[in-house]
Amino acid sequence: MTDAFIYDAARTPRGKGRKDGSLHEVTSLSLSARLLNAMKERNGLEGHAVEDLIWGNVTQVKEQGGCLARSAVLASELDESIPGLSINRFCASGMEAVNLAANQIQGGAGNGYLAGGVEMMGRVAMGSDGAAIAVDPTLAMKSYFVPQGISADIIATEYGFTREEADALAVESQKRAAKAWEEGRFDKSIVPVKDQNGLTILERDEYMRPGTTVEDLGKLKASFQEMGEVMPGFDKVAMLKYPHLDRINHIHHAGNSSGIVDGAAAVLIGNEEFGKANGLKPRARIRATAKIGTDPTIMLTGPVPVTEKILADSGMSIGDIDLFEVNEAFASVVLRFMQAFQVDPSLVNVNGGSIAMGHPLGATGAIIIGTLLDELERQDKNVGLATLCIASGMGAATIIERV
Repeated sequence: MTDAFIYDAARTPRGKGRKDGSLHEVTSLSLSARLLNAMKERNGLEGHAVEDLIWGNVTQVKEQGGCLARSAVLASELDESIPGLSINRFCASGMEAVNLAANQIQGGAGNGYLAGGVEMMGRVAMGSDGAAIAVDPTLAMKSYFVPQGISADIIATEYGFTREEADALAVESQKRAAKAWEEGRFDKSIVPVKDQNGLTILERDEYMRPGTTVEDLGKLKASFQEMGEVMPGFDKVAMLKYPHLDRINHIHHAGNSSGIVDGAAAVLIGNEEFGKANGLKPRARIRATAKIGTDPTIMLTGPVPVTEKILADSGMSIGDIDLFEVNEAFASVVLRFMQAFQVDPSLVNVNGGSIAMGHPLGATGAIIIGTLLDELERQDKNVGLATLCIASGMGAATIIERV
């Protein structure tokens, strides 16, 4: 099988996903095109340099609707002969774009691909596209559907995580993200966003709250307790599925859950021939990819079984992995991953995660792959695993190895 290499990875800073966020004036199309232009310039891509653009975005309506990938190619300076494929695997869309591209290359379908994703959550609201599992009662009832925040609280209840543990993880995420920015660890990958006059709109993740303390977080009200206990009473739905639980312990709030932000990320992937043809040196090999379906009610436990699967598929063990990126959708997701594999917390999300910097749904999977690669290089380590939980009960993972 042909090797698939990562030649470059870049992302925009993440802006607050609100009307007062720095990227609110920028559309998904425009942000995608600007990042693609940067990838073209950084790597000297000319003509039909890549086989395809595979682009993830979750809320595929309005300005994020249609085939945003093809629209982004046409809006960018890439050659119009490059097509585009828009995909949606919820929170893993950006990772799945990268994995699909790698799988295509490994199977001989083209020498090079651009992959990644975008989400402008301040402009196109999460959930505004509807979802059958949430709005069609025939499926919602069959699957014992509850919102993701309730699912995160179910994980905390089922596996014994406390509010204090979740808050401590959140504070650590803030500290690590602040330190990473202070030390310039993201400099290699950040593409500042500029307006049409060339003035910088955003050059740094703006969602961070580096001074956050456990005491600060302790004052916040649990975000999902009311919808769980009062109206519409999702806790009762969950306990129909899990009758051994006496109650749901609601520990999550805005401070220990991922932030709503705007952002985009891209990864340039190719085989050895692609690198030689474009004068590029590979930075890492995509060693393995995996995806899996899981219980749709607890929903967010996917990183555990998909990691078990990817390790088994690749003949590896957890001890073979030097660093981990586990998306911080909610604190309990990361706590469960570390509990399941007895992983040293110092190896997980070394530079903070989505709790501190935000989770632009369609882009995050590509972001964490790039962050993982940068950190492997910084620490001179070799093998890393990136994984995400996914809505409706799924998990995705990628293992990369430096070359």
